[in-house]
Parts: sequence; C-alpha cells; structure tokens
Amino acid sequence: PIQHFPCPPQAPAVNTYYAANLSSASTSSLPVGIPSSSSPRPTTAAAAMLLTKPQLSSSLLASTPLFNPTSNPNHAKPIAASPSPRRRLRISAASTAVSPGATALSRVDVLSEALPFIQRFKGKTVVVKYGGAAMKSPELQSSVIRDLVLLSCVGLRPILVHGGGPEINSWLLRVGVEPQFRNGLRVTDALTMEVVEMVLVGKVNKNLVSLINLAGGTAVGLCGKDARLITARPSPNAAALGFVGEVARVDATVLHPIIASGHIPVIATVAADETGQAYNINADTAAGEIAAAVGAEKLLLLTDVSGILADRNDPGSLVKEIDIAGVRQMVSGGQVAGGMIPKVECCVRALAQGVHTASIIDGRVPHSLLLEILTDEGTGTMITG
Repeated sequence: PIQHFPCPPQAPAVNTYYAANLSSASTSSLPVGIPSSSSPRPTTAAAAMLLTKPQLSSSLLASTPLFNPTSNPNHAKPIAASPSPRRRLRISAASTAVSPGATALSRVDVLSEALPFIQRFKGKTVVVKYGGAAMKSPELQSSVIRDLVLLSCVGLRPILVHGGGPEINSWLLRVGVEPQFRNGLRVTDALTMEVVEMVLVGKVNKNLVSLINLAGGTAVGLCGKDARLITARPSPNAAALGFVGEVARVDATVLHPIIASGHIPVIATVAADETGQAYNINADTAAGEIAAAVGAEKLLLLTDVSGILADRNDPGSLVKEIDIAGVRQMVSGGQVAGGMIPKVECCVRALAQGVHTASIIDGRVPHSLLLEILTDEGTGTMITG
C-alpha cells in the first residue's frame, strides 16, 4: 500500500506588505519581483541563462551584463548584405529581479528560439582559431571551452586551431632567450623553434585537451606533423624570420574519423616540411587552410579587436557583414591595414576554397562563439563569398 505523509506546514509569507495588500493592490503597485499576468514575462539575462551553469542563483543572473553588439547606434551599416540573412534569435535585456519560475521559463524560451540555428548548423563543421586575450584570461578561456563543448553537444562539429604566443614568450625568457619580432612575425631560430614546439605541442595543446575533457567534451590533441596533417614550406622571408613557415598543403584524412566520432580535434600549428624540418605556422593561416580542407561551414577567428572597422579610429564603426568585394575595396582604400590584413586575407582565401562564411570576432566578449553562431547579431564581422 502507498503510505502518504502529511505536508510540512507552510512557511509564513516573507513579503508581509504584499500579503497585507493582496486584495487591494493594483498591478502597478506590486512589489518588485512579483510578476503580474498583464506584464511581460521577465526574461532576465536570457543569453546568460543558456550559457551559465544551472546552479547559479537568480540574483547573480539578474546582475550579469548582457552583451548586445547592436546597441551602439554608431555601428556601421553592412557594406554588402548576405544573400541569405541569418534568422534572428531574440535576446531580452535583464530585468531587476526574477522569480525562479520565470527564470526556468526564460531559459526554455532561449533554447527554443535557438532551435533554427542549431538545425542549420547541425552536422556542419566549424573551425575556430583560438588565441589572443581569450587565451590569456582564465575566465575567457573557460567561456571558449564551454562554448565548444556546447556546440559539440547540440550536433555541430567544432575544430579548434590554436596559437600560444604569450606562453611561448614566457618560456623563451625562462631559458634566457629574448623574444624577437619583425613586422609582427616571430623571428624563429633553431633554439626558438625547439621552445615553440615544446610549448605549443607539449603544453598548450594538452592543457586545452584536458580542459575540454573536464567540461564534458572529448578532445584529441594533434599538431601539423601528425599524419602529415599540415605540410610546411619555408616563408619567403626565411632569411630574416628563420623557421617561420607557410602551409604547402593540408591532408585532412586523419580529421574525418575524429570528427565523425563526435570528438573535438585540437590542433597546434607546428608542422614539418618534406625533409622533416619543423616550422612555426601562423595560426590564422593554418585555421583557414584546415577549414577549406574539411569543407567547413564556418571559419571563426578569435581576435583582440571587435572586427573590421569602417573607421580605424572609431571603435563604434564596426562593419557587421561584408562580402569579398567589399573587403578588397576596404584594403585598397586603407581602411583595413596592419595586423588585420593577414586575417582578412586568410578569410578571403578560405571563402574562395569553399568555406561558406568567415567571421572575425571579438574574443574578449564572453561566449562570443555562441553569440556569433546562435544569434543574428554576432560579435564581430562576418565575411561572405
């Protein structure tokens, strides 16, 4: 027989003001945190609800700032619209307080509204180049790792390609070598190349693999040498730069079974030439070539800038979307210059080889990957073919 237990006595109402004035209070006089049936349902930090752990309290969620890249009215209009605009995922601004029931409903709403984006990218490969501020900050690093695992869990096939500049510099100084750069590229002599390979392949790569595994994903660490994934050739400036290489070709054969098994490849950009000599490859360039070789749907470059700016001196002039012709026009006009040129060229080359879209996004923004893939607003500049 089923034994029934009496319910514990109900606790007294905490809000005595509301209890005393329940019958006479109007909707407008309700205390903060008590929703009325006629008022809009609170949707506190809707994007954060999708991205943060469930055990966070509602007060913490309510105080979490929500990044909205379209809130700045000075953002530049797209130079060229995409032929197939992305559907819009609505993200509501945070209210001052929220009940637990409304929190749960809002989280479900966000998941439901993300469905079209998840369906669009399910089974598709996305290549993420990881570096810069997102690699230096533990908080941003955790954000990137959780984004990758979430994308993998909902059916996307992410590939992570990484650099490791700050870590390399730290270890060079430990062995008494002063890091040197020329035109933004690391001068890599034989000793520096040994340190680069040791740090990128043996330390940074395996640390990222461990973090992904701890977050619930399954990562496989690789470098360009493994299974001849990347074959390198000397840079045209090899006399000045040393063992800085370019991508001669990519053989993605080893990646296909890893991706098909639901694992996340984590690739360090050290590769060898035909003679076995190791080279340090620019991570942006390597990511673009790998994206083309695997037929990726999307290439995403995490950077320390908000994206391509119509006016380099105005951070508010972000170009949200542009096509290849528009990018070339900006380069020729001097609007894109300096370190942004190699990134733009990498994106253009990937698009020319069949990648559908390439985005230069702000890695300093928490959960920038999810904002770029699962919302229409994004966090940077999307370049289309």
